Amino acid sequence: MTRVNALLLIAVMLSALYLVRTQYESRRLYTELDRAKAQAQRLENEYDRLDIERGAQATPLRVEKLAHEQLHMRTISPAITQYAAPANAPLESAAAASQKVQP
Repeated sequence: MTRVNALLLIAVMLSALYLVRTQYESRRLYTELDRAKAQAQRLENEYDRLDIERGAQATPLRVEKLAHEQLHMRTISPAITQYAAPANAPLESAAAASQKVQP
């Protein structure tokens, strides 16, 4: 009878230790999950901020300003327009054809 009691006591102790270990592991995993959710939220906020910033950087007015200041580009006008023509066609006919297209 004492052997059975000793075996049952050992079984209960092992079961209790296993239960404590399982609860500890569960809490650790829950904490890790909470940290991962917080990081996902931070990354989503950063993505939204960067997306808004990218949209602001690509406005037509800003692109035109950068083209003028950094690339020294000018707004198109008839005075600075150069017309390209095929090698076998005279240049005057290409300029005349392009002026016919303009209203």
